[in-house]
Amino acid sequence: MRQFFCDCWKKQSTGEALEPLESQLVAVILEHPEYHSLLEDPEKARSREYLPEMNETNPFLHMSLHLSIREQVAMDRPPGTRELIQKMTLQLGDHEAEHQVMDCLTEVIWQAQRATSPPDDQNYLDCLKKKLKN
Repeated sequence: MRQFFCDCWKKQSTGEALEPLESQLVAVILEHPEYHSLLEDPEKARSREYLPEMNETNPFLHMSLHLSIREQVAMDRPPGTRELIQKMTLQLGDHEAEHQVMDCLTEVIWQAQRATSPPDDQNYLDCLKKKLKN
């Protein structure tokens, strides 16, 4: 997957035609200039480990979560997600709203992993509602 990120960025940089998924990924990459140099070094990108216990953010996970959130909005999955995220986007702007949603998404995924169960859609929606500013 890391190589795919690097390949998409290289295609963007050289002006090659992008497939639809590649275009979506490049849109996320463009919003994260702090990761551009990493993506220009595929060897480093593939080999670098990111340790949460050292307060490190995995850029590939981070950008993948952006893509996941955009897919959730497109599909309105779970139902009601699109409306809540659109409201949050109006309040905070696209990128910051996605970061707020990311907090909810990662929490629900973490809870599901701990419980060895599917993610709880209602907990996710409740978290999104709490993130909305009144």
